[in-house]
Amino acid sequence: MTTTAPSAPSAAPEATATAGPQLTHGLKQRHLSMIALGGVIGAGLFVGSGAGIAAAGPGVILAFTLSGLLVMLIMRMLGEMSAAHPASGSFSVHAEREIGPWAGVTAGWMYWVMLCCGVAAEATAAGSIMNSWLPGVPGWAWVGVFMAFFCASNLTAVKNFGEFEFWFAAIKITAIVAFLALGVLGVTGVLGSAPGTANLTGHGGFLPHGAGGLITGLLASVFAYGGLETVTIAAAESDDPRRNVANAVRTAVWRIAIFYIGSMALVVTLVPWNDPDVVKLGPYVTVLQFLHVPGAAQVMQAVVLIALLSAMNANIYGSSRMAFSLVSRGQGPRALAKVSGGVPRLAVLASCGFGFAAVLAGYWWPDTVFSWLMNTTGVAILVVWLFIAVAQLRMRRRLERESPELLTVRMWAFPYLTWVALAGVVGVLALMTTSPGNRDQLYAAGVLVAVLSGAGYWRQRRVAARG
Repeated sequence: MTTTAPSAPSAAPEATATAGPQLTHGLKQRHLSMIALGGVIGAGLFVGSGAGIAAAGPGVILAFTLSGLLVMLIMRMLGEMSAAHPASGSFSVHAEREIGPWAGVTAGWMYWVMLCCGVAAEATAAGSIMNSWLPGVPGWAWVGVFMAFFCASNLTAVKNFGEFEFWFAAIKITAIVAFLALGVLGVTGVLGSAPGTANLTGHGGFLPHGAGGLITGLLASVFAYGGLETVTIAAAESDDPRRNVANAVRTAVWRIAIFYIGSMALVVTLVPWNDPDVVKLGPYVTVLQFLHVPGAAQVMQAVVLIALLSAMNANIYGSSRMAFSLVSRGQGPRALAKVSGGVPRLAVLASCGFGFAAVLAGYWWPDTVFSWLMNTTGVAILVVWLFIAVAQLRMRRRLERESPELLTVRMWAFPYLTWVALAGVVGVLALMTTSPGNRDQLYAAGVLVAVLSGAGYWRQRRVAARG
């Protein structure tokens, strides 16, 4: 990442790439705030966090705290850049501006693949839940219904996406807040008998599987946070991008700490970490059943379904806007840059098409094509975070010289915490080399990074040669 930054950086690449119809500004502050919060409250938290608890035991509190601090730093850096230069391509535009076009291509298309594969995984999981409720309708039929519905909704005005996500996020946040309230009542003994510290220190201690378990839990928690970046993509379509993204980033940081770290602390305090139901049913259902909350499993399954549909909606939106931004800057098929009614409809269709193709790959080639696609998504977010940190290092110094008035959001303790975040991301990648499954993800992502970087650098050289 040592390519010289492009010259004449005063105009954002996205802002000058195309003329003609542009995206509308139909999102309000309330939409962005909910997108910021709802983007990371997904099925990975409600169900997938059980795997982290099984690996790290009560030490999952430490794992989520460390990864949460890293995410807070990343979001602060991204908030600083996005408040200064709002763009639908977000970090991809910042990487292109500060590092070079090849970096914008790599970060942007890596993220696009990740979001599209996320759409496939979420649609499949949502179809399975519906099939368990209505066995007469196969899961694949529900997948088709969900894909068609959210594709259609994203083809309309952006405010419709905002409204869907607002209410989806509201339901998820209500569920988390209710869980936190019930959990506190359980810990204090108002509901049942207070467990004290027995579950934190018993059953093998705070770190029953030692450093290895903590590493596994840390990796699981890092990937659970992925998706929050969508709020900076959406900011470009809000009524006041600079103010709205700044407010959304500021409020999201501390709330994420409460939702994630607080809920994990309650789970491992109330129930033994090695309870089989923590993985089988999910940690939230296990706790609610322990507290004798009636209908806990059914309620949480409905919440998980909402979380999956919310993630589908957000991922279709985010992937289409990222694709639009890339192609409008000449980093992909120009046809996808066409805007109709303020919406990049061809980019929406392309993103949904790739997502549906990934669904089919899951049915037809689950151990080859689909496995490779899903492996790349596990590392994609870390690659994006690397580009965010490097771009922020360069942009901050340039803005301090040229346009300090644009720094309405500032990274804490710059540049020290930026370097800490950069080291943290590199450290997580290094930890992934310690287990075969994670190494497979690194290899798969490495192939994609190499292809995208090579293509981006080749195009960058061609443009330079013509200019």
